[in-house]
Amino acid sequence: MARLFGTDGVRGVANKELTCEIAYRLGQAAVAFLGESIVIGKDTRLSGDMLESAVAAGIMSAGGTALVAGVIPTPGVAFLTRELHADGGIVISASHNPPEYNGIKLFDAEGFKLRDAVEDEIEAFIAGGGLEGAADVEVPRGDEVGIMLPVEDAVELYINHAVSSIEAQGVDFSGLHIALDAGHGASALSSAEAFERLGARVTVINDDYDGCDINVECGSTCLGPLRELMAQSGADVGVAHDGDADRVMLMTPDGSEIDGDFIEALLAIDLHERGLLFEDTVVSTVMCNLGFVHAMRDAGIKVVQTKVGDRYVLGEMREHGYSIGGEQSGHMIMLEHNSTGDGLMTACQYLAAVVRSGKSVAEAAAVMTRFPQELINVKVADKHALEGNEAIAASVSAVEAELGDEGRVLIRPSGTEPLIRVMVEASSEEAAVSMANRIADVVRSELGE
Repeated sequence: MARLFGTDGVRGVANKELTCEIAYRLGQAAVAFLGESIVIGKDTRLSGDMLESAVAAGIMSAGGTALVAGVIPTPGVAFLTRELHADGGIVISASHNPPEYNGIKLFDAEGFKLRDAVEDEIEAFIAGGGLEGAADVEVPRGDEVGIMLPVEDAVELYINHAVSSIEAQGVDFSGLHIALDAGHGASALSSAEAFERLGARVTVINDDYDGCDINVECGSTCLGPLRELMAQSGADVGVAHDGDADRVMLMTPDGSEIDGDFIEALLAIDLHERGLLFEDTVVSTVMCNLGFVHAMRDAGIKVVQTKVGDRYVLGEMREHGYSIGGEQSGHMIMLEHNSTGDGLMTACQYLAAVVRSGKSVAEAAAVMTRFPQELINVKVADKHALEGNEAIAASVSAVEAELGDEGRVLIRPSGTEPLIRVMVEASSEEAAVSMANRIADVVRSELGE
């Protein structure tokens, strides 16, 4: 059996790779491995109702209680799991993927994504036929089955959580004009309302949905519509979410992108200046821009870098108690406020830091300067042959020697495709392109098909 869990839950085309049977078994597994009360939330995909019904049926068949929150951002489920003292949470969403996909991810009672070891146990449980296939477990019958309860005001509770975190700082957004792209996703129900309660004027697009338009040429992975809205509305800042709103990308009035590196830089410096940054350390991944590392160094902040993936960022944060961690893609985790990436909370905290600084959004974003970055994907016959190849290692060493402290090289195999990814950052775009191509040429010569 192929591995069921990927880097962020179970995903696939709905009713093809991700079937109702799998969803049903995952519902059973949630009760078997987490406990009786499970919060369920979903994004706006057409297949959400189908999979929600299957998951809830699985929970109830195992004797559990399905607490149904309806359409709500992923971080809202993590929050509600803690707020309602539930035993676990399930999100039905494929995040930034196209509408035909869907996914199921699980949270423990603290609102954290499950550890690999627990996922492995759940996979074995499902492969064995779920509850019905477990020899040492009696399947609930008759009046022993569970029930389904709606979570009243689920989105309202989540909005209040974000709003109160800013009000507690004595900050509001009055006078601020926000352009928002909800991506036809779950943030359509929450972000504009939260910003308005904090005093902002909001101009919003893609806050409707039909189940087939989520993430389609909009949201945080396609910033063109937000850029047009910024130009038309004259807003002070742009905000774009992906389908389940666990990430956010921001934009200056001139249409310049404020990605996760810029967001984390300002948030970290703001926390540092207020004495709230634990051990003056932030967590990012090996893919963060070198400009971020330099900005943190100049501010007296240490950067810990992990493998790509928010689960690795979170793991480092939990192990050492760090306050903030994030990725260039806009996933930001602030453990004071939530246990997973939270696009609304991130946007709120960023804008609060901007207000506190007394600067414009563009001026505040200038806390770091992005190093030009060139990424080349080289198709190869055997990506595992990268390790130990002396010619490739020599070409990397030569480029690194030329760059010194003014750039870096990252070369790694793709996790899912027969590719070697070559990334070079340098002080100029010309240098980055030239050096990346030099290494890529050697990779093609050594490992190409």
